[in-house]
Amino acid sequence: MHDGQETHLAEGEPVMVRKRRKGIYILPNLFTLAALFGGFYAMVMAINGRFDLAAVGIFCSMVLDSLDGRVARMTNTQSAFGEQMDSLSDMVSFGAAPAIMAYVWALQVLGRWGWVAAFVYCACAALRLARFNVNTGVVDKRYFQGLPSPAAAALIAGFVWLMTEQGVKGSAVAWPMFALALFSGLTMVTNVPFYSFKDIHMKRSVPFAVIVMIALLIAAVTIDPPTVIFAVCVVYGLSGYGVYVWRKSRGVQTSVISTSTQEPEERGLHQ
Repeated sequence: MHDGQETHLAEGEPVMVRKRRKGIYILPNLFTLAALFGGFYAMVMAINGRFDLAAVGIFCSMVLDSLDGRVARMTNTQSAFGEQMDSLSDMVSFGAAPAIMAYVWALQVLGRWGWVAAFVYCACAALRLARFNVNTGVVDKRYFQGLPSPAAAALIAGFVWLMTEQGVKGSAVAWPMFALALFSGLTMVTNVPFYSFKDIHMKRSVPFAVIVMIALLIAAVTIDPPTVIFAVCVVYGLSGYGVYVWRKSRGVQTSVISTSTQEPEERGLHQ
């Protein structure tokens, strides 16, 4: 059997034309694999008791996860394989890894309540990613439907990192961790709109004051990274509820689902 298709020239001589085999684009999937490694690294470090390094692993996954899609678009290497790979990587890095880190660090002292909270967070992350995949064609691109899974993971990792830097043991803040895990998980599956920043274009000019604000933010992060990063995560985690209340008070539609009656295209896209 030949791996090809037979064609004929004008003289009638047969020529074998090989079909092009489907391959996998290396560059964007390297970023996805690196993000997956960050989540795996976070789980290993959490099991070994290095919770500061576990938090850093999750934040590195966030950075890499934000790059793989942009790299694919810039190099025109988008693929269905890459989209599915990215969703699975997100489930590990922003679903399983934060849940395990929270449980090992603090929640295990609560017994049954601890692992229930960790499971609720992990399950909500899976539901969030699955809903994003099937709703991607009907959701307003300017907003996320519910808290994005990387932001939810950042809340968990940021809290663990901050408390670890302050010398606070997880057992001392087990119930606050319990509440934060439930808040992060359940907020992922709500319909509360969170700004996506997708309508910001880097090629457009911005006022000089914006550059100054960015410089100040970078300076603040370098002074005390755990405190500033966790504070930013908390502000963003509450911002969706502020947008919801503001829209509700003005009589504006609060749902970010479009009014289209067409079924969404069920293609896997990364959260």
